[in-house]
Amino acid sequence: MTAIPNALTIAGVDPSGGAGVLADLKTFSALGAYGCAVIAALTAQNTRAVTGVQAVAPDFIRLQIDTLFDDVRIDAVKIGMLGEAATVRAVAEALARQAPPFTVLDPVMVAKSGDALLDRAGVATLREALLPLADVITPNLPEAGVLLEGRGPETKPEMYRAAERLRNLQPLARHCWVLLKGGHLPGAELLDLLFDGDRMIELPGRRLDTKNTHGTGCTLSSAIAALRPQRPDVPAAVTDARAWLLRAIAAADQLDVGRGHGPVHHLHALWAAAGQRQARQSVHSKEQYP
Repeated sequence: MTAIPNALTIAGVDPSGGAGVLADLKTFSALGAYGCAVIAALTAQNTRAVTGVQAVAPDFIRLQIDTLFDDVRIDAVKIGMLGEAATVRAVAEALARQAPPFTVLDPVMVAKSGDALLDRAGVATLREALLPLADVITPNLPEAGVLLEGRGPETKPEMYRAAERLRNLQPLARHCWVLLKGGHLPGAELLDLLFDGDRMIELPGRRLDTKNTHGTGCTLSSAIAALRPQRPDVPAAVTDARAWLLRAIAAADQLDVGRGHGPVHHLHALWAAAGQRQARQSVHSKEQYP
């Protein structure tokens, strides 16, 4: 694409800015996409807990989506926290009608703190109505267990089987991908699996020593949405999104946000570049006006 892509997040709001819509918009901006947002839920949340969730009326969610698509070219959609079945259904109906070119579904069900973010009926509706619309789904291991109505994978062989079963939940006629994130497995090395029903791609990584990992799932899925219009295919977008996220996690301890699981540093590269420019300008000013 020659035009700057327009990326849409449909998700909840985390007031701490580490996850949800606020994190998605930071990610879009960091990766060269113009960010749009439809608010699907409100939360009372910080880095330690979710203390309340307030749904947005389904009809108003449909109105937000339809009004936006009526005017703005949307190149990619990321779906995050939706909260309840009626919201899931509203989003699915609106997106089926609008047919965006690329959709990433992050099946947000449990917060880092352990708080539930999607009720049981919502899970069933997500499986039935939203999975068929997704080009990529990005569950972690516990979310994979919920989607498959069992426990999450606990070993690499179980991850392989889970990725295959998750792909079978999607229409086989569509070229859809499962990105199964293995961060919950023990050990210093990380492994994610990317599977489209034919190719099983292993994506290794290293575990970084920081507690500031709040919103990593939101951030990765929005990074994929931002990069897919700028990359030749899904594997390239996923590979670059993962690499960027690892750098954002590595820079997370530069921030001081909350006393629990703090956010990753979405704008690490932009802020570093701005600091370097300011330093050069300061040196130049001193040379001109010693």
